Amino acid sequence: MNNYITGKIIKELREKQNQTQAELGNIIGVSDKTVSKWETGKGLPDISLIEPLSSALKVSVIELMSGEYIINQNKSANMLKSKFSVCPICGNIIHSMGESLISCCGISLPQLDSEDENEDHKINCEYIENEYYVTVGHEMTKEHYISFIAYVTGGRCEIQKLYPEQTAEARFLKRGRGKIIVFCNKDGLFKKDI
Repeated sequence: MNNYITGKIIKELREKQNQTQAELGNIIGVSDKTVSKWETGKGLPDISLIEPLSSALKVSVIELMSGEYIINQNKSANMLKSKFSVCPICGNIIHSMGESLISCCGISLPQLDSEDENEDHKINCEYIENEYYVTVGHEMTKEHYISFIAYVTGGRCEIQKLYPEQTAEARFLKRGRGKIIVFCNKDGLFKKDI
């Protein structure tokens, strides 16, 4: 992470919790003067206080460290609002059902926006024996490949991980209307409604 906690975010989160500096200090075991120093930029919390501070302010450590806290507007948890992040270092695929702060391998990952399929990333979907057979007309080399294909409906998300030099295809049991999402390691996410 490139950021460290700022006084501005501590003050903002403390006020959001309707806490005084003394109340926050009592919760984490420091004086109100210490909290004041943090908020005015005259000092920083010790690393041993990060977890108790994030707990007292009701945010994750990552949110506290980055200064960006998330308010999830996706209260209904509709899987069609799924978000994907992919680590460029290790290739991990992280799925969430709304806005979130995600890090992997020590870096913050953006949540990827999907584009409609295009000629270079054409998603073909056939219905065969109660399954969707999905293929993507895309090269599959070590340098340029489809990393995963996902089938997302209102209540379910299935992900088929793919690897270079295998065929860009997947089978999913039909579970209703939804969308197919594919991730190209160079060009990002593409989608097709089914």
